[in-house]
Amino acid sequence: MIRHRPAGRGHPYLIEPDQRVPVRPVSGEEVELRATTSGDARRVRVELEVDGMHRIVEAASRGAAIPGVVADYGAPARRVDEGHLSDAVARLGEQRSRTSWGARVTAGRHMRYRFFDDRSRTRWFDVEGCEWQHGGDALRIAADDDGVRSRLVPGSVELLHGGGRAFRLRFALRLDDSERVVGFGERFDALDQRGRLVDVAVFDQYKGQGARTYLPMPFAIVVGGEFGFHVDTGRRVRFDVGRSEPGRILVEVDLEPGDVEPHVTLQLFAGAPSEVLDAFLRATGRAEAPPEWIYRLWMSGNEWNSQSRILDEVAQSAREDIPVGAIVIEAWSDEETFVAFNGAAYEPHPDGSPHRLDDFSFPADGPWPDPKGMVDELHADGIKVLLWQIPLVQANRGQARFDRETMIRRAYCVQRDDGKPYRNRGWWFPGAVLPDFTNGEARRWWTEKRRYLIEEIGIDGFKTDGGEHAWGADLRYADGTHGGETNNRYPVQYAAAYHELLRSAGRDPVTFSRAGFTGSSAVPCHWAGDEDSTWEAFRASLTAGLSAGTSGVFFWGWDLAGFSGDVPDPELYLRATAAACFCPIMQYHSEFNHHRLPNRDRTPWNVAERTGDPRVLPVFRRFAHLRERLVPYLAEQAARSLETGKPLMRALCFEVADDERIWDCPYEWLLGDDLLVAPVTSEGATALRLYLPDGEWVDAWTGETLHGRAVVERNASLDEIPLFVAARRAETLLPVFAGLPSWEPALMEVS
Repeated sequence: MIRHRPAGRGHPYLIEPDQRVPVRPVSGEEVELRATTSGDARRVRVELEVDGMHRIVEAASRGAAIPGVVADYGAPARRVDEGHLSDAVARLGEQRSRTSWGARVTAGRHMRYRFFDDRSRTRWFDVEGCEWQHGGDALRIAADDDGVRSRLVPGSVELLHGGGRAFRLRFALRLDDSERVVGFGERFDALDQRGRLVDVAVFDQYKGQGARTYLPMPFAIVVGGEFGFHVDTGRRVRFDVGRSEPGRILVEVDLEPGDVEPHVTLQLFAGAPSEVLDAFLRATGRAEAPPEWIYRLWMSGNEWNSQSRILDEVAQSAREDIPVGAIVIEAWSDEETFVAFNGAAYEPHPDGSPHRLDDFSFPADGPWPDPKGMVDELHADGIKVLLWQIPLVQANRGQARFDRETMIRRAYCVQRDDGKPYRNRGWWFPGAVLPDFTNGEARRWWTEKRRYLIEEIGIDGFKTDGGEHAWGADLRYADGTHGGETNNRYPVQYAAAYHELLRSAGRDPVTFSRAGFTGSSAVPCHWAGDEDSTWEAFRASLTAGLSAGTSGVFFWGWDLAGFSGDVPDPELYLRATAAACFCPIMQYHSEFNHHRLPNRDRTPWNVAERTGDPRVLPVFRRFAHLRERLVPYLAEQAARSLETGKPLMRALCFEVADDERIWDCPYEWLLGDDLLVAPVTSEGATALRLYLPDGEWVDAWTGETLHGRAVVERNASLDEIPLFVAARRAETLLPVFAGLPSWEPALMEVS
């Protein structure tokens, strides 16, 4: 059988072996027509009609049908060989039993083609050749200031037309020589995106994100230019930020599957970075202040799949005098329903209706003999509890099967344009159905099944993992939108549904999401997703936090020192601990390792045991106690951030826009208004050059006063992090850093 899918599967970063490249050919330009066959095919040809001219074209074998990487916006093409998800990632898109064939032809105004071999042929495929035309009023400008309105390059608005529809919109903004560009959501590759290609597509990149991201936004701030911009759309947007043309930001909006009369709004904001961000949040939504407990230490491990293991880890933390504020329990459910505790006995509900706590019995010898008793015990110790979630239903048995059938029967899941349920095309839970959160009835059905966890067991929040599973413009949502419009918005709708549930159950809504888009600012909290335990990943994660902040995602953290692979070395672990102590959320987490030994938990006691380094526990303890002391300051400054639009974890460009030296310190930030943080991010470093903004600053550890707008050098032993307090707050903040748990001074040198 010959297979040809003109648009592929909708994967944003793979060119499929059986698709058309490009999907929308431009008249007069080359297009490659690809198809796959079973391995025994010897010859494939293409019957082609271009503008009435008929011919047969021989297709060339391209070998094993493995997708190709779109490198411009990609992460390194590599097989990831650490972590329990690696094999699934490596299998993504592999079709080794098939052969790919391709024929390159020149597109005309109308093209019709089909593939055939000696035994079979495909149906005919029709495609109109496209051409770029003047865009008319397709781009609408929303700006109160004529100065920023003039940033649009005259005559740059164009539409890619074909067959009476428009498939892309492009335009250009002026970029002056001295200007830098920050934002675009959470970015792992750089804070300043000038000179880069930036893609706005929600994507699950397992480790090594590069230019890909879980949480993009078509929003940016031009530092030094006194303006910012937001393409007000859920569609995929690509930005060429002065790379092809140094004086221009080239913007291209994907309009798939095509619009007859497209209209895209470009919002332009005038002002300093904080004023631009504040205006953006007014337009798109900002968070309510989260509860104070989110600022305490969070603990987690994907191996912790029983009540006894959870309580043992918490007890060990208490024995080690490491205060904990929250625990995320990932491996609590059957990984099918994401509703029932693993091992619980209950009668399934064929109609998919929700269960209550009394419907379950928990065997004494099961993994979770008393979930409510466990949560009550954790609460008595002052620890909040979050449970892991994923917006997918895949299983073929038990309650999960009934839930899937209910979703399909009632059209509660995302659909395809042919009326069939969309099946997850990604590598994680492939083939699963997705709840449609634009459908109010479906949203209530989904969340009501989880209500007993809050109201009866006492859960305080949810780790809303995933959300990146909607691929393709052919998807259809209950609100009448299609995948091209709504796929990017899906993770925001997902988190918002859980916020709505928690609020209705009387809880302060807290979710912990890795995916997001414009609007994520209003549904905290977020973390940076999957990452290795390497220095490179440490730096990339801090970049992600700073760029997330410039885009309005204020309540952010990451798996300190990484979550995947073997445990980090002591130096990386403690440098990352020090940095995380001064992030909005401080948490550690570790990937599932099939319970193989040696243990790969990122608990400080396990890292200490695994590495044999006596520094690990006392230094971690020191920063954990410091974190407890910082909670009032963090809560105070979070309220200020929400009021002013200045990020809680704040890149220096929000305070200093006219000194180029700040860009030489890309991992430095202000935590609120009064703390300057300069983490050590290089292996073996014992000193650091850092930038002090305007004003007077007091070294938090030595009490030395230094004058700002200067570059200084600071020694950095492993039990400290270069840290300065604004002199105006020294009297109240310096005591926070005094009298912390001590450790042996002789052990302070880096090995």
